[in-house]
Amino acid sequence: MKKTITLALLTTALAGTAWAETHAIDEFRIGILGGENAQDRMNSNECLRGAIEDALGVPTKLFAPADYNGVIQGLLGGTIDLSLMGPSSYAAVHIADETAVSPILVKVNVDGSTGYYSVGFARVDSGVKSLEDMKGKVFGFGDPNSTSGYLIPSVEIPGQIGASMESGDYFGEVKFTGGHEQTIVAVNNGDVDGGVTWTDGQGNWEDGYTFGALRKAVDAGLVDMNDLVEIWRSKLIPGEPVVLRNALPDDVRATVTNIIDTMGETDPECAAALAGGEVSGFDPITHDAYTSIVAARLAKSN
Repeated sequence: MKKTITLALLTTALAGTAWAETHAIDEFRIGILGGENAQDRMNSNECLRGAIEDALGVPTKLFAPADYNGVIQGLLGGTIDLSLMGPSSYAAVHIADETAVSPILVKVNVDGSTGYYSVGFARVDSGVKSLEDMKGKVFGFGDPNSTSGYLIPSVEIPGQIGASMESGDYFGEVKFTGGHEQTIVAVNNGDVDGGVTWTDGQGNWEDGYTFGALRKAVDAGLVDMNDLVEIWRSKLIPGEPVVLRNALPDDVRATVTNIIDTMGETDPECAAALAGGEVSGFDPITHDAYTSIVAARLAKSN
């Protein structure tokens, strides 16, 4: 039995070596955007890491930089191969280098849709029930490269309040918390009066909806949604893309794409862990779905 096992392990090792030699890669790197603590992010992506490592036969590593820009720069510099990104972060990569990455897949909600929302929220006991009640109060963004935690609300909210997002113009102070989890905790603790985060907007408020940062916070025991109230919601945002580095060999790209594309059927628990809640799986997507986000990001930079 021992000899048989040893032979099997040797065969597996040789197969992995052959793959690496044939496919000209010696490791694969997955970047994880910020928004929650690093260990939780690593745990949520471990199932994907293991599946890709088994399929490619090369060491597969997870990287969880402190902020969104760490993943953006990793994709641009070739030190990260794959990431599930917010549309604004993908747009940042595309604007810097149109040839660096391509969107390959997008999360599919349980009802078959692919979008999500930025939502504003506050504590129930703060008396804040709308953006009008936030005048003169402290407003919290997440990360400057976040779609729902900055880009979309910074574009849509000024049109609703008739003022800019500059501190002292309408809100007493506007600050960055560092990420979605940080914003949720800051609002829950009363450090900011209101903030924005992301959600699919489906299911029950009490559960933090079906998936998103609120759902993750509920599942982690960080908040009780009965203590919070929704005060604003954006228009529908294009779904978060899985992006893959274009310089990778075609067969590596095909193998990795297939793993995630079929994950809703082959490993629903892993699909939910990656998505941050309940999803039906992943579907193909192209750059065309994100042209409006690229335009919005360019407009903000001018």
